[in-house]
Amino acid sequence: MNRIKVDEEEYWHSSKCKAFTFDDEDDELFQLKESKRTVNSLRDIVDDDDDLEKFSWSGEPVGSISWSIKETASSSNNTAEGKDLGGQRGSSSYGAFPKQASSYSLSSFFKGRNKHGSFQSLSDALTDTGFKSYAPELRRPKADYKDYSSDWSPKDTVRRLQRGKICSLERFHSLQDKLQLLDEAVAVHDGNVITAILIFLKRTLKKEILFRELELRQVALRHLIHFLKETGDQKLLLDLLRFLDRTEEVALTQYREHLMIQDVEKRKEFLKGCVGLPFSLEDAAHVQDHYTLLERQIIIEVNDKHLESAGQTEIFRKYPRKASILNMPLVTTLFYSCFYHYTETEGTFSSPANLKKTFKIPDKQYVLTALAARAKLRAWHDVDALFTTKNWLGYTKKKAPIGFHRVVEILQRNNAPVQVLQEYVRLVEDVETKLNLAMKYKCHDVVIDTYKDLKDRLQLMAYRCKVDRGSPAEEKIDSILSNPQIRWKN
Repeated sequence: MNRIKVDEEEYWHSSKCKAFTFDDEDDELFQLKESKRTVNSLRDIVDDDDDLEKFSWSGEPVGSISWSIKETASSSNNTAEGKDLGGQRGSSSYGAFPKQASSYSLSSFFKGRNKHGSFQSLSDALTDTGFKSYAPELRRPKADYKDYSSDWSPKDTVRRLQRGKICSLERFHSLQDKLQLLDEAVAVHDGNVITAILIFLKRTLKKEILFRELELRQVALRHLIHFLKETGDQKLLLDLLRFLDRTEEVALTQYREHLMIQDVEKRKEFLKGCVGLPFSLEDAAHVQDHYTLLERQIIIEVNDKHLESAGQTEIFRKYPRKASILNMPLVTTLFYSCFYHYTETEGTFSSPANLKKTFKIPDKQYVLTALAARAKLRAWHDVDALFTTKNWLGYTKKKAPIGFHRVVEILQRNNAPVQVLQEYVRLVEDVETKLNLAMKYKCHDVVIDTYKDLKDRLQLMAYRCKVDRGSPAEEKIDSILSNPQIRWKN
């Protein structure tokens, strides 16, 4: 009896519910917080490791098309089974409801939650840039995965090359297929495709067959010639030009090879061999002059180097050479000769007169070059002698084949004194040009004398205001204005 009473007291004083305490770590609230922390830590892991590929329990990549299909089918089956079971066990109060399978991965489950803990709709998930989309990537067209050695026709191959696709041309073995491939490339007018196919044909065909077929296809032939010139394949280019019987182009192509020769003596010998090539008459003269000029330059270079090292010639001591004369153009060689060898007789190779006669330099070119060289040396006496001529009566006269206005400009560019400039400004025939040059370079005497000859009193008085007060020019103007014998026009 006492035992029964004790059991009843324990029963009424005991309870299955525990009282709430702040220190109790086993309560359900604490477990809920731990679960939430775990979920957040999983979200951080997914965000920081986007490059890792995710797999489902079946071993297939999460997000692939096959995975999506299986997930959708699984969810549909489970839903149908749930409906059947619900109908069969609807009368029972203890009927079990099946758990619907999710079509989302674990990462997309956490991605789908917003800040308030609720799931986003599909439209919200697509428009919200704060979350990353894990939608499956669409499969590429089957043509992109097709093997490169597939059975493409020549036309399809050219179209793929035109779009920048990688295509293997090795499958085209017969000559007919290769030529059809080339014709299709020419038909689309794409130079890059034509060149690519020509490179393939150059590698796989004998050059005789290639040349024969290209002779009938002028567009492709021009592309190949340009390609060989750009790549520097001189041997094949010469063979092609000889096959086409283009003798002048063969000669010019062979002559162009001298640019690759650095040694001067070897280049001279090479040019000597080019003299006999079948050039046109004009080109043959240029090649001959090139060889002769290089031969002269070698002689002048050796002699001047010796004179400069000896230090016995004044002009080489005063104006040391800055560069070699070898391989320089004809005009540069003439300037060099006028600068260092102007006084030499015509019999020497370095004489300017000898160069003019040998290479038939026009008078205008010779005068321009000689004037620039002597003006740079400030040899005004040589400049004066350059334009002085004598007639059959013995009278001297100044004559310039380039025009005295250009002579004035060259002299001023070389800082000629005003006295020298005035002498040549006076020789300008056009009055307006003469006045403009005289005012520009402050040749006051020329301006005053020109207005005096024109009897233009007003212009002379206006110019008087432009000269310095008390200068000789002002005194000269006053003297002319006070002369009663001059009949002014105004």
